[in-house]
Amino acid sequence: MPGWHMTSHQSPAQILIAEDDPISRSLLELYLEQGGYSFVSTKNGREALELYNAQPFSIVITDWLMPEMDGTALCKAIRSQPSDRYTFIILLTSQNSPGALVEGLEAGADDYIVKPVNPAELRVRLKGARRILDLESSLQKSLAEIRELSIHDALTGAFNRGYLDQQLEHEIQRAYRYQHPLSLILCDLDHFKIVNDTYGHQAGDEVLKRCVQNIVQSIRHNIDWVARYGGEEFLIALPETGAEGCGVVAERMRENISFHPGGDDNSILKISASFGTVTLLPDPLAVRTSAVDLIQRADICLYQAKQSGRNRVVAEFYSDEQVES
Repeated sequence: MPGWHMTSHQSPAQILIAEDDPISRSLLELYLEQGGYSFVSTKNGREALELYNAQPFSIVITDWLMPEMDGTALCKAIRSQPSDRYTFIILLTSQNSPGALVEGLEAGADDYIVKPVNPAELRVRLKGARRILDLESSLQKSLAEIRELSIHDALTGAFNRGYLDQQLEHEIQRAYRYQHPLSLILCDLDHFKIVNDTYGHQAGDEVLKRCVQNIVQSIRHNIDWVARYGGEEFLIALPETGAEGCGVVAERMRENISFHPGGDDNSILKISASFGTVTLLPDPLAVRTSAVDLIQRADICLYQAKQSGRNRVVAEFYSDEQVES
């Protein structure tokens, strides 16, 4: 059938058919096969909804009048479910009155086709559906990119201060809820001003990015996280990590953040960092500690590391009942 097949740059859409009439269903299947679409057929709305809940479909073509669950009920059921993907719904109807069409669209349908289905009209409707789905997918991708930019530091790729303030409170709440330890590491590069003065700010930027890369390599993926706390200062959160494990991670970071800036291995100047760590063991009977309290305690340890010679880790064990250095 000329003009029916998709162009080569389009991928087949997964279509769910809900049609109780076997002849109408067979014709739909034939038209979709000719168009190169991937589809699954069901005999009523209930079967269609069960299948829809089991796997994703980008397009649903449903008859209006069906046993067990009709097309408008199926539309409402699909629209009532939270989803990170959009499904384009085409309603098949033998009713051509404005009132009936409004009812179908208000139930959640995006478009409609009056039966019997004309293959040319179906082709145009599906083309419009693909255009809408492509636009929706592009919008979701753009929103995801914007969100990523909004929570990350533009230079280093670490999380930014806004993310830190929000996420650290969540980590503390989770630690108390499940009675699991939470460790923080505060890292500050030693004598970073000398790097900028000696090699320039561009080289200093590269040092910051490399340090974050080395930190990320030292922590668990998708569990621990690192945020830029200040200019050359970074906070690393280690959920469900006790004091001993935190010390191991901090020492590993200290060893990894040790290189000559500017790629000059013969340079006297060498990058190093100082670390202050704190571990919270939550007591459900005590007043809940805050993110500010934990950061302050880690900062005290960091200050001690700086005062005692830099390039070292100073740890503090903190519980809601006592503090032991």
